[in-house]
Amino acid sequence: MNQINKISVEPDSSLEWVEVCPASEINVEDVRRFDYGSSTFAIYRTEDGYHASDGWCTHENAHLADGLVLDDVIECPLHNGRFHIPTGKALNPPVCINLKTYPVRVDNGILKLGLSQHRS
Repeated sequence: MNQINKISVEPDSSLEWVEVCPASEINVEDVRRFDYGSSTFAIYRTEDGYHASDGWCTHENAHLADGLVLDDVIECPLHNGRFHIPTGKALNPPVCINLKTYPVRVDNGILKLGLSQHRS
C-alpha cells in the first residue's frame, strides 16, 4: 500500500521517486543525511511523519543531519539557527532564508524522496 505523507503532493509523472532507506531505520525526532547525485538532503521523522529538505543550512555550510531535532524543528549544529521541518521556514537568527522542502512517501516500507525530473 502506498502511503503519502500528509503534507506531500500526490505522486505525478513530474517527480522521480528515489529510494532513501527502510522507513523503520529513522526514529521519531531523528534526521539522516541522504546524498543523491550532486545534491545533499536531510530526511526527518517527526510525530507527524516523514519530511525532507535541502541538507545544508542556509546560513553557513553546516549539514543539518548533524543538528538536533526537537518536535518539528531542526537546529543547525553550527550557530543554532532553527527551521520548521514541515515547511522549511527559518525560525530564528542567524538563519533568515527558508529551506527548500521535498515530498516524501513510504512504499512497502521503503522511504522515498520525490525529486523533480527536470532539476538542475
